[in-house]
Amino acid sequence: MTQTAQLLDEKTISTVKATVPVLEVHGEEITSRFYQMLFENHPELKNIFNQSNQRQGKQSKALANAVYAAAMYIDNLEAILPTVKQIAHKHRSLNILPEHYPIVGENLLAAIKDVLGDAATDDIMEAWGKAYGVIADAFIQIEIDMYEETANQQGGWTGYRDFNVVHKVKESDVITSFYLKPSDNGQIPSFQAGQYITVKIEKEGAPYNFLRQYSLSSRSNSEYFRISVKKEEGLNDNPDGDVSTYLHDHIKEQDVVKLSAPAGDFVLRKEDKPLVLISGGVGITPLVSMLETAVIEQPNRPIYFIHAAQNSSVHGLRESIRATADTHSQVQSYVVYDSPYENDQFDKEGYIDLAWLKSILPTNDASFYFCGPEGFMKAINRALKEWNVDEQDVHFEFFGPAGSLD
Repeated sequence: MTQTAQLLDEKTISTVKATVPVLEVHGEEITSRFYQMLFENHPELKNIFNQSNQRQGKQSKALANAVYAAAMYIDNLEAILPTVKQIAHKHRSLNILPEHYPIVGENLLAAIKDVLGDAATDDIMEAWGKAYGVIADAFIQIEIDMYEETANQQGGWTGYRDFNVVHKVKESDVITSFYLKPSDNGQIPSFQAGQYITVKIEKEGAPYNFLRQYSLSSRSNSEYFRISVKKEEGLNDNPDGDVSTYLHDHIKEQDVVKLSAPAGDFVLRKEDKPLVLISGGVGITPLVSMLETAVIEQPNRPIYFIHAAQNSSVHGLRESIRATADTHSQVQSYVVYDSPYENDQFDKEGYIDLAWLKSILPTNDASFYFCGPEGFMKAINRALKEWNVDEQDVHFEFFGPAGSLD
């Protein structure tokens, strides 16, 4: 990507970097206007973009952060390569194609002009047009490589493939697991612990398709994929989970759903240092995959699995984790409930905090992986920073568009 940035002349680079303060102030306004214009001009793209995230403003905020970072590092795009690859994984999973990029570029530039008005001079618009072309080309090439790698993998495919729901298992009052096998009885590819798949739902009478990404909640195997889905009820101004509700209430065993191949870069790394897995709520799903993988592939590695939930009624996959801990001496499992029932069994009441982490973990020289609601992840991230955990040992995943833990 450094070579890509070199395609831009100095005037273009300096002009784009000069817009960084403007993007800091008006970025979300620009990206909100962009999505409004995009869907007005190309309503068919609602079949690709998560409309729940649109209604909640998550997608606009994530795009604003990405545009801001691109402007700041336009002379050194290598610095944002991890973010680019993370986004590219999501794009590949959603089947974003090269022909989509000119449409996005046209509407993004129009939104910049619309929001900034006369402040968006011809020089600024020309510079951003060039910069977008270079950034888009970088994304396209990375994604082409990902598509090829996915298609050439044993059992791999591109686009969407039909899978049968062979088992539907209630894990808690709010979480249900779906075991999925290919309808064509063909092979499925291996995947890395922590990755996700995209589920495509085509509801009769709905104006567009629904796409949702769900973490794979078991270790890789040749028989099935498993996803464990929380039924998202509508609370206050949050819409009901269009897809999670549909899966829970309408999808039965032997029904068919369409899936994209596994993707994602929040994956378990092979290391010798202790492994600490910290989950909140349905954030448990990718970490269960990591747990099941680590005990097989890294049998001598100390593992600490810590899960936080309201109480036992919403604690999904509890028996699976307990069975793994009981049969593998390297695993220590802890449960934290903030609103426990009288007969609940748990290790701490309340919330995970640094003092308690220090009391159960022998060292901060470990690999930490965490996932859960945004507030939960912010609290864990603050605790690990306060404990001076090396940044390279801190790994986390947002469900949905990437946010900030600062």
